[in-house]
Amino acid sequence: MRMIDVGFGSIVSADKISAVVSPDSSPVKRMIQDARDGGKLIDATYGRKTESVIVLESDHVVLSALSTEAVAERLSGCGL
Repeated sequence: MRMIDVGFGSIVSADKISAVVSPDSSPVKRMIQDARDGGKLIDATYGRKTESVIVLESDHVVLSALSTEAVAERLSGCGL
């Protein structure tokens, strides 16, 4: 199982990531709110601004303070 650091020591299984998206669009904001309401939101920003939203296969949503580009670089470093 490959793991990636999504910021501040928080680690996510790279194999379980479905998408990495920007948090700016209305549909993504609704997805974040739905995950929060459903108890499937994981906030890994540690109080910083959300720069990327990581969607997992389990429908969990992870908020990260890393940019989408930084997360993508870390994913490509995992051989994905």
